[in-house]
Amino acid sequence: MALDVIDQKILRELQNHGRMPMVELAERVNLTKTPCTQRVHRLEDAGIIRGYRADLDPAKLDAGRVMVVMVTMDKTSDDALERFNEAVRYIPEIQGCYMVAGNFDYLLKVRTKNVEEYRSVLGYKIGQLPNVLQTHSFLVMELVKDEFNVPIPID
Repeated sequence: MALDVIDQKILRELQNHGRMPMVELAERVNLTKTPCTQRVHRLEDAGIIRGYRADLDPAKLDAGRVMVVMVTMDKTSDDALERFNEAVRYIPEIQGCYMVAGNFDYLLKVRTKNVEEYRSVLGYKIGQLPNVLQTHSFLVMELVKDEFNVPIPID
């Protein structure tokens, strides 16, 4: 689906203010309410807008400690990777799982209350994932940038 300048503006606005009333969104992108609403529905139907979420403060919800974990697999057959991928989806502390090319197979972003809780997640959950050979954990001392917004091109 090709995005025009107005679609791009709508996406930028909604990414920053997902609960914005449609009338305000329409004003910001120089449309009236009806065509703006139609465009938003079209973007939703196309799967470009996948949903709307609240931006929660992890520290206030006892999930302020971030660990980055490198995972090396004992085998990387399609079946082994798929079993790992499926199992990772059921561990809520794992916020991101990225299959990578390089000296290890996966990079995980893990959130817990503290290092003690992370140690439990590592031993009882991550370490028990299918085909995990080895892990290396790195404590994130400071989140300098942790964006969720997708860069939207400007035409």
